[in-house]
Amino acid sequence: MLKENLASVEANIRSACEKSGRNRTDVTLIAVSKTKPVEMLKEVYDAGIRNFGENKVQEICEKYDKLPSDIQWHMIGHLQRNKVKQIIDKVCMIHSVDTYRLAEEINVQAKKHNLIMPILIEINIADEQTKYGVKKEDAVLLAEEISHLDNLRIQGVMAVAPYVENPEENRHYFREIMKLAVDIERKKLDNTDIRVLSMGMTGDYMVAVEEGATMVRVGTGIFGERSYANK
Repeated sequence: MLKENLASVEANIRSACEKSGRNRTDVTLIAVSKTKPVEMLKEVYDAGIRNFGENKVQEICEKYDKLPSDIQWHMIGHLQRNKVKQIIDKVCMIHSVDTYRLAEEINVQAKKHNLIMPILIEINIADEQTKYGVKKEDAVLLAEEISHLDNLRIQGVMAVAPYVENPEENRHYFREIMKLAVDIERKKLDNTDIRVLSMGMTGDYMVAVEEGATMVRVGTGIFGERSYANK
């Protein structure tokens, strides 16, 4: 069933790319594997997926050594400063940077490992109380502050749009996210190379692709409902 789900998601992404005049290679599909057992990840890996997203540090650490080394792990959930050191050498990108203090700690740990960590600034695009992320009006200022940290590279922005029944309702949020990315890019900041728009999930990734997403984070659409019993 996972292969069929994956094929369906892939077809949808291709369709959205064609509709918006984009190349399929412009969009990276991240399989959001939170709460899913290693066996399911292996099946998706065998179907060709190499980018996996996790919300929790503990899950990345538990799965990291049990799966092939060519997997690109993305930290997409809220990250506490005291846990940065556990994943700094395991992930290819941290999507959820929403404070200077977190960025500062990532920079410290990246220096210790002699690496440059790609990050995205997480934006709370709809100003929802239950979600993390910097307010949209503060996003450019945060980028300016973070840009002075030498062991980070700001590569774009990430956002979680509101849950809606009709994905069209989120189109204007995706356009706002794109605009913020452009605003940051125009600043020509140090240690900044805006190339990533991480937006769109199972319910709305086709609209996100149409509006410029370069990374979509799909969990339920590939793996089915979350399996908290498997944690």
